[in-house]
Amino acid sequence: MELIKKCFVPFVMGLVLLAGALPVWAAILVQCPGDLNGDAVPDPFLFRNNGTPNPNRPNPEFDPKVKCMHLGAGDGFVTMADGHLQYIFSFSDLTGIKDSPATAYDERADAGMLAATFPAPTITVDEGDEFYLSLSNVGMMMRPDLFDPHTVHWHGFPNASSVFDGVPDASVSINMGFTFTYYYNVIEPGTYMYHCHVEATEHMQMGMLGNLYVRPKQNKTGVPSAGVPIAQLGGNSDPAAPYGYVYGDGDGATAYDKEYPIQIGSFDSFYHDQHLAVQPLPFYYMRDNYPMLNGRGYPDTVNPSSLPVPMDEGGMPANASMNYMDGHPSQNVSSLITAVPGDRVLLRISNLNVTRFYTLGTLGIPMKIVGMNARLLRGPSPDGGVTPGKDLYYTTNSVTLGGGESLDAIVEIPTTATPGTRYFLYTTNLNYLSNDTEDFGGMMTEIRVN
Repeated sequence: MELIKKCFVPFVMGLVLLAGALPVWAAILVQCPGDLNGDAVPDPFLFRNNGTPNPNRPNPEFDPKVKCMHLGAGDGFVTMADGHLQYIFSFSDLTGIKDSPATAYDERADAGMLAATFPAPTITVDEGDEFYLSLSNVGMMMRPDLFDPHTVHWHGFPNASSVFDGVPDASVSINMGFTFTYYYNVIEPGTYMYHCHVEATEHMQMGMLGNLYVRPKQNKTGVPSAGVPIAQLGGNSDPAAPYGYVYGDGDGATAYDKEYPIQIGSFDSFYHDQHLAVQPLPFYYMRDNYPMLNGRGYPDTVNPSSLPVPMDEGGMPANASMNYMDGHPSQNVSSLITAVPGDRVLLRISNLNVTRFYTLGTLGIPMKIVGMNARLLRGPSPDGGVTPGKDLYYTTNSVTLGGGESLDAIVEIPTTATPGTRYFLYTTNLNYLSNDTEDFGGMMTEIRVN
């Protein structure tokens, strides 16, 4: 790609600058109660001298309610469905990577360089969890002239303290070479999203957007008085039990058998190319020409696997960093929906686009909307919580979402559907069924009956 060639000199300069800063990364501190080796994974047992867990020595700091994750914030590349190589900012998942004292640099920081994924890594937690999310700003390998700070904003979450909200006006922004740990007491289930809130229009257009959802405690407790069983997600081994519930509904009305995140998004490729070329950014003229679901345009949306490592025109990995010369897969979330007759399929739909509203429709099969913006669609209880309020669910074939909105849609596969049947989930903004100038792509995926 010509733009990458033009950026070769700043790229090399970036390697030199970052290499000079690498000893600073020895100070990375991932805060995670019960984590003994800095990999953001709580350890139930203490380690032996050889580094293996000792089941005879429980870790006194371990708490099963504690969940942790470690994200890196930086840049990278993705490939559009027509082959166009696209420069992005986003997050990478560094969870499970521990620092090695045998190296002069921190392996966690190195693993995050040019490793940005789109969408950002999915975050899934349970109601009642204490969630510790550490964010390390690893810097921009392709734009070493930038020293942008980053944050994580859990959109719609009622933070008890603004310091963990990720909005720069009232909280902490993380500068390059530093790590900050967010704390969340997870109390409300539903479909959320997260993004960087620093220079939000730019960073969100560049790809710092991710799926996030909270599963209800009803999965683990059921509702014995109402005959609502514990879900398979809660440990129920009965195959007849629901896989999970969307909310703590009290009556099992939001039960589902499979779930899929569907993140609506779109890129202005000229804006991204200008960014890589270190040119003035056309905010006023921003016009998205690559509509996507989960960071892909059709037919890539129905590829069940991660997409191949993005390659430049010379056939080399575009996102290869110092110790990862083979590059990283960067589009890991498929939008292919598979089910069998009778399945209740939960679609966790969110719009993280910064330029426009989008409408998604289903062809030949309706959606039951049970939640919106991480709230169950149900009226207030008439007696203070003893009796459930009036259901406000509705059935439709299309939904329209603006940026920052989410909804929970349950699609019931007809019991009469034959294997091989395909339904389509697509935008009814028909001019966005394209991959730039190529038609028959864009914001569309399939619901396949097996």
